[in-house]
Amino acid sequence: MTAIRQAELDALPVREALPELVSALDGHGAAVLCAPPGTGKTTLVPLVLAGLVGGGPRRRVVVAEPRRIAARAAARRMAWLLGEQVGGSVGFTVRGERVAGPGTVVEVVTTGVLLQRLQRDQELSGVDVVILDECHERHLDADTVAAFLLDVRETLRPELRLVAASATTDAAGWARVLGHGRPGGAPVVTASGVSYPVETVWAPPARPVRPPHGMRVDPAQLTHVASVVRRALAERSGDVLCFLPGVGELARVAGQLGGVDAEVLQIHGRAPAAVQDAALAPSAHRRVILATAVAESSLTVPGVRVVVDSGLAREPRVDHARGLGALATVRASRAAGRQRAGRAGREAPGAVYRCWSQAEDGRLPAFPSPEIRIADLAQFALQAACWGDPDAAGLALPDPPPAGAMAAAREVLVAVGAVTPDGRATPRGVGMSRLGLHPRLARALLDGAAAVGPRRAAELVALLSEEPPREYGDDLAAAWRRARAGGDAYATRWRAEATRLRRSAATPVGPSTPTLPEPEAAAPLPGREAASRRAVGAPAPDLRACGAGGADGSAAPATAAGAVSGDDAAAGLVAALAFPERVAKAKGEGAFLMASGTAAELGDGSRLRSAPWLAVAVADRGPHSASARVRLCAVLDEETARAAAAHLLASGDEVRWEDGDVAARATHRLGAIALAVRPLKNPDPALVRAALLEGLRSDGLGLLRWTPDARALRARLGFLHRTLGGAWPDVADDGALLARADDWLEPELSRARRRADLARIDAGQALNRLLPWATGEAARLDELAPERIEVPSGSRIRLDYSAEHGQPVLAVKLQELFGLAETPRVAGVPVLVHLLSPAGRPAAVTADLASFWQGGYLAVRAELRGRYPKHPWPQDPATAEPTRHTNARLRR
Repeated sequence: MTAIRQAELDALPVREALPELVSALDGHGAAVLCAPPGTGKTTLVPLVLAGLVGGGPRRRVVVAEPRRIAARAAARRMAWLLGEQVGGSVGFTVRGERVAGPGTVVEVVTTGVLLQRLQRDQELSGVDVVILDECHERHLDADTVAAFLLDVRETLRPELRLVAASATTDAAGWARVLGHGRPGGAPVVTASGVSYPVETVWAPPARPVRPPHGMRVDPAQLTHVASVVRRALAERSGDVLCFLPGVGELARVAGQLGGVDAEVLQIHGRAPAAVQDAALAPSAHRRVILATAVAESSLTVPGVRVVVDSGLAREPRVDHARGLGALATVRASRAAGRQRAGRAGREAPGAVYRCWSQAEDGRLPAFPSPEIRIADLAQFALQAACWGDPDAAGLALPDPPPAGAMAAAREVLVAVGAVTPDGRATPRGVGMSRLGLHPRLARALLDGAAAVGPRRAAELVALLSEEPPREYGDDLAAAWRRARAGGDAYATRWRAEATRLRRSAATPVGPSTPTLPEPEAAAPLPGREAASRRAVGAPAPDLRACGAGGADGSAAPATAAGAVSGDDAAAGLVAALAFPERVAKAKGEGAFLMASGTAAELGDGSRLRSAPWLAVAVADRGPHSASARVRLCAVLDEETARAAAAHLLASGDEVRWEDGDVAARATHRLGAIALAVRPLKNPDPALVRAALLEGLRSDGLGLLRWTPDARALRARLGFLHRTLGGAWPDVADDGALLARADDWLEPELSRARRRADLARIDAGQALNRLLPWATGEAARLDELAPERIEVPSGSRIRLDYSAEHGQPVLAVKLQELFGLAETPRVAGVPVLVHLLSPAGRPAAVTADLASFWQGGYLAVRAELRGRYPKHPWPQDPATAEPTRHTNARLRR
């Protein structure tokens, strides 16, 4: 054992703030610690609070880190400062790995591990202090842990001490949360650090690149990042740390850095421990370290003097089509940019090359979005239900969960049997919450283990929980075989996760999720509520009959026509259990329809293009694409699809507007997939009426018979509604008319059975039913909005009321208005006069006839008298005799 490295401990700037922090914890039990990167908040503070240095009382301290790599690195650093090996006074626990012993006083864990411990032991027995590190990142697990710990302090262990620590955080917000209603909140302790100046170099692409969409990053953007790395190597000394959004981008940029005079390393959460250690250790050779967001905080990468920031990050989003949370590539926030730039100034002055313009920087979001606002909340909702607060209403969360996302999460949990319809956790749900999986994958593991054996189910769920590399192909069964035989980094991680899941699957956690009876006996589904009751109360299905093999994992021959067996059957069953909404039936070569209603396509080279059924595990759809592209799937048979997605089975009569007419049939469906269809001879009249109304909404009221008189009546009524309102109905808007279908389309609508019957309904006759007969106003229709108006010549000219927001239009030959001094009015509104030439062509438009006679008429007269010399063109039209005839006709 080496002696404590006191000189290194004394050099950490955070030690100046430790007395204030200890005093705040003694007085309040909770505090917020704001300390810049490199001050020692992650390493010295836990050692002092544990009494391992500084001479304080011995306490057991748990440090929660958002990432596994940060947890391992923090434990190693603290052990080194104590002159010990990890596993002695300082240890760590991450998913699938624990290095700690009976003498461990400071244990570094991931927030996910701490969440599991709290569910098993709400008192957190034996722990005196919990430090939530990097709380500014606002991961959902971290917010949940903080809320649970505050609940523990409030109700069970008021002596438990809490510290929220971060380099850049909303100190006031966290003080309010940790204060939990106390005036002024929890104390905020600020530590100053030693930071070196970092020069900013703006390095935008020379040509525009496409913005990120989903997981996709424009290859031109990655090429530009690689060129900026080369530029930084040429212009600066020291190691280069380059931030990219994900593992795929790391690999692509690494491939473009061939031949650089530096060692190229990739650091991310899935990287082997040896690679992570190499990146975090000093090196005699110059290095380029390509990193995801794991290197933004907590970690000090020695030797780094230059940061190249791609400006991209990955944030969780809800992928409703997949039924799981997904990651999306987004522009990194300004706060993340500051964190990344700070990596260059940890040990000496440095520089940050930002791959965007200074003008763009001001438009970036200030902070990353809290995960609780944007992520899939099924796991969170299950944790809250197991905690005893299904709605999370009593949890002191920095941000409340969105109601819509919680409702969607509740539906998923009810469907997999994790909670009751009122949100209470079932025994099965409690067990699922301890698997460290999304509830959908937990369902696939538990129910799949009963059908194909724990080992095979665990291996397949491990493939689904961390998608295999694209080079593994789109066939889940083939990817499974490749992972079993492979020696790459993915296969190594996969084996470790599969081993963990196999052990978990061997522990009983409650009855499996039931399914509906066989299709012949299936009753019509009244809705999600009935499916929910079945999911938690009906007998369990026997999935072993689906051709997936025996419970010991051995392959069994298919038992039904068209069924599959062995690896294919097991892969299809487990994937369908995880994603029942994505079981898909073939529509043609390579084209499928998923139970969710989304169309899906396989790539041209896929061997599964001719499969009759698929269980789709991974699919994505472009913003303008009608179909989703399948990325990972397994072949399936119909029997397995029915069993795995039984809560989506529904039988009943369907009467809908389809392809321009009423379609009536009796159906048996698996979600959107029609399994059996037969025509209905005598459909329910109420359903037919609803279908006809849907047709009128979608195709328009033009389906009715509109004569010219009917259209004119509708326009007149529309004018009176705009002008007088009151009892005059709104008939201009189709939606408003359809909302009153009972008032004007009956009894004809209820008698109709098809489109042709709609075409026989006289719309004008029907509209007359909407006139205000009860008030007597209907009798004034011709007075208030006459169909025709008599002009001075004696002609009765039809008024046009069709202008949606304009005045009624009177289109009349100019000579017929001679002698009329004022513009005619309708319902008090002056008409818009379209003055026509003797040939009926437009000559002028006016709403003020008196002004026209005095001014505009002279210009019109000069133009038209030469063209129509046989017609009268008096100099004073206001006193002239109106006429429809020529001069010669007038002389007769």
